[in-house]
Amino acid sequence: MWEYTDKVQQHFLNPQNVGEVEKASGAGEVGSLACGDALKLSFKADANDIIIEAKFKTFGCASAIASSSVLTEIMIGKSVDEALKITNEDIADALGGLPKEKMHCSVMGREALEAAIADYRGLVLPMAEGEIVCECFGVTDLDVIRAVNESNLRSVEEITNFTKAGGGCGKCEDRLREILREAVGKKAEVVNLDPPPKRMTTLQKIKQIEEVLEREVRPGLKKDGGDIELIDVDGDFVTVSLRGACKSCKKSQTTIKEYVEKKLRELVLDNLIVEEESQ
Repeated sequence: MWEYTDKVQQHFLNPQNVGEVEKASGAGEVGSLACGDALKLSFKADANDIIIEAKFKTFGCASAIASSSVLTEIMIGKSVDEALKITNEDIADALGGLPKEKMHCSVMGREALEAAIADYRGLVLPMAEGEIVCECFGVTDLDVIRAVNESNLRSVEEITNFTKAGGGCGKCEDRLREILREAVGKKAEVVNLDPPPKRMTTLQKIKQIEEVLEREVRPGLKKDGGDIELIDVDGDFVTVSLRGACKSCKKSQTTIKEYVEKKLRELVLDNLIVEEESQ
């Protein structure tokens, strides 16, 4: 599973400033439920442009909730101009760091903040005028270029970590690679820019795991009165739940490790770790 800091766990379990500011000075919404992450940030500023209240509503993982929570704490007490200087790195640092695969959550917080301030000032964000590169997550070329330049990204995998672009169907990877080359320039050191074997996206991984469970695993379990259900895929960790006779079997862990895990490692990825859902 992800290695979360104590600060991330604290803000996830006890998020601060949840809700929506009444008669807000500015509000911004980023992401979408269809993409898996969505955040609405609202704030109130006084006559001197000092942020006196900030609240959030988010749909997402622990990192998304923690990033949104700590962002509201950072904002309050700052002037609007000062708040606009908050970066996604500031958000991640305030949490004691985030797993590299979850940096996009801090980016989402920064984007929501910029959208809320733009609303406060009656402006249109430049990023909204970019060309959609990743249709799965609505990421534009300007979003990608900004992430590359600000965070010194040097691979498509890093772009996915920071923006989610390329983390769905994977069709935009060639375009992301092209944008990366243009952004860093020919003289810059670029990692993994030449077309490698295609990375397996999260959606592709889930699909293949489901296919293997259906084709290779489930028939064998059903012969003994059992069954299996895929619960979650988080990085290389696959959580499953045994059903029927398999659920109460004393050898359930042997079934998980010696049968299910071996099949998935053989037919999907050789570094997958299969765990049984905790009861």
